[in-house]
Amino acid sequence: MRILLIALLLFASRAFALEVANVEKLAFGESDEQVAAIAALVASGDPQAAAVLQALADGELQVAGKRVLIVKGEEATDAVTGAKVAPLPEEREGVVANNRLRRELAGALAGLKLTSPQREARLAAVKELAGGADPAMLPLVKRALEKEADPTIKPMLELIAATMELKDGSKEARIAAVRMLGGSSNSNTKLLLLGVLEKRKDGSFAEPDEEIRREAQASLRAVEGRLAWGERAGILFTSISLGSILLLAAMGLAITYGLMGVINMAHGELIMVGAYTTYAVQNLFREHAPDAFDWYLACAVPASFMVSAAVGMLLERLVIRWLYGRALETLLATWGISLVLIQTVRTIFGAQNVQVENPAFMSGGVEALMGVVLPWSRIVIVVFAAAVLVGIWLLLTRTRLGLFVRGVTQNRAMASCVGVPTARVDTWAFGLGSGIAGLAGCALSQIGNVGPDLGQAYIVDSFMVVVLGGVGQLAGTVYAALGLGFANKLLEAWQGAVLAKIVVLVFIIMFIQKRPQGLFALKGRAVET
Repeated sequence: MRILLIALLLFASRAFALEVANVEKLAFGESDEQVAAIAALVASGDPQAAAVLQALADGELQVAGKRVLIVKGEEATDAVTGAKVAPLPEEREGVVANNRLRRELAGALAGLKLTSPQREARLAAVKELAGGADPAMLPLVKRALEKEADPTIKPMLELIAATMELKDGSKEARIAAVRMLGGSSNSNTKLLLLGVLEKRKDGSFAEPDEEIRREAQASLRAVEGRLAWGERAGILFTSISLGSILLLAAMGLAITYGLMGVINMAHGELIMVGAYTTYAVQNLFREHAPDAFDWYLACAVPASFMVSAAVGMLLERLVIRWLYGRALETLLATWGISLVLIQTVRTIFGAQNVQVENPAFMSGGVEALMGVVLPWSRIVIVVFAAAVLVGIWLLLTRTRLGLFVRGVTQNRAMASCVGVPTARVDTWAFGLGSGIAGLAGCALSQIGNVGPDLGQAYIVDSFMVVVLGGVGQLAGTVYAALGLGFANKLLEAWQGAVLAKIVVLVFIIMFIQKRPQGLFALKGRAVET
């Protein structure tokens, strides 16, 4: 029994001595010895090691003779044992950490936090190590990787471990790391694999082992294949997103232009009115109900519709109804009104752009595929555009107002003969189209800044959508908006934004020459010409 007790004491003292040696190197050693001591303390996995390293990072590690202390205010603890030291030694000096040591400390502390029970701490630690980790931390990273189950953190840890193995591992470990990179969903793996296949200036490979290069080439092909599919998915989503925005901007114009044949050059400014209404509602919530700020869109959506609809109905009552059948005068009058609206907004809100903040549920995004992040703001706008489309379709096909609008659109004279109040229908339809423009402004405010010139960027595209889809045809507007969205994004990836606009415009001009009625022609016994 006595022999066993002596053996345990000897073992404990040996382990204790090792820890003392590391702490003493950290406090009294040269720069290289301090770096080695940091790596040894991290590899030990001792909770006390984290306290010592954090104290050094915070400037709280001090020495008094041969003792190393952690001093917080007027209290001190022994850096090796964690025991309280009283009284506080008067003669003591602080351990100074230079820039190199601070970099090593940041990585070491991040490595020790990899096993933290808090997800936020582990995620922050992984992001810190992603910038470059000491190879001595590989065992710690592997232990953390075995326990990690979070789908966001685990791929990042795998990438860190593979990076370490590629630098300092054995041949078998490096081949395993290369194969793991080939199946990784992290887009940064391509850069690592390209580094393995890189050539020097003299034409020789940076990686001398041919087998490792073959594995890297195979993994690179797999990664590039997934990246290509991710790029296609990204183009598809951005096309749908742009198409939904064009649909919102053009849907109201399709109603007014299709019903009354009015070329409303102030349509873009009605979009702007909806965006500024959203901005005003946001400010009201921020000032009077900050706790309910994330719900301000629930009020901004109907408010932007009603304000833009009211402006549109006022415009129709005061100006447009006196200019029916006079296309040039209507165009000039609405263009003048657009200038008045722009100047009014500048007077009220200022000439500078204003920012509309996204609610919390629209912040961030979701990574659908490798390298493809879908912003929540864009996803919500696509869903919102689909909801508005369904609502307008139901209104036009299932309500009395919709029946009147379709009747007046197909044959105004006959609709008037059977008792349809065409003048009132014109006003309500113009208000409906203007309100939809306001909804478009509300949506646009969530993906960019709001300014007096906001509507100018969408008026031409809106007319192109309406003309291409067919005047007065809701289905044609949908197809044209999505088609133009796809065409723009595909051509942008090929030749840039400016040439994409030119090619699309030339195509529409040629298409209208061959088919003036657009994709979908009006149907009826007597369609007005």
